[in-house]
Amino acid sequence: MKTAYRIGEVAKRTGCSPESIRHYEKLGLLPSPRRSEQGYRYYDQAAVERIGFIRHGRSLGLDLHSIQELLTLSDHPDTDCGAADTIATRHLHHLEARIAKLQALAGELRQVIHQCRGGKAADCRIIQTLYDHTPACSESGCG
Repeated sequence: MKTAYRIGEVAKRTGCSPESIRHYEKLGLLPSPRRSEQGYRYYDQAAVERIGFIRHGRSLGLDLHSIQELLTLSDHPDTDCGAADTIATRHLHHLEARIAKLQALAGELRQVIHQCRGGKAADCRIIQTLYDHTPACSESGCG
């Protein structure tokens, strides 16, 4: 018989919470595991590896839809991997855009910090800058 792991053991092995494992199962990222008579889930090594794949994808910032697309490709190893390249390229462009925005924010914050010379909060350049860049709230409210 193949080795089977209960959800707690899978969570320890993968660093993924039991709640996330159940969520991935609901989303169809994981096949439904075998169940014991008592209702316990039992996962095989392939499921543990699949969860590792999902976790690694998430650590790279991939959304669950992209991970599902990549898992589908993985499940059909004879298909062309051009789609995987497209997914990775799309994600890279998204990351690079986020990095550029973060670098611009860091530059603005660096400049404001440099302008701050201490003193009273009423004269604080950092606080003034935050007020100067607050967008007007829409009719539906702020947030």
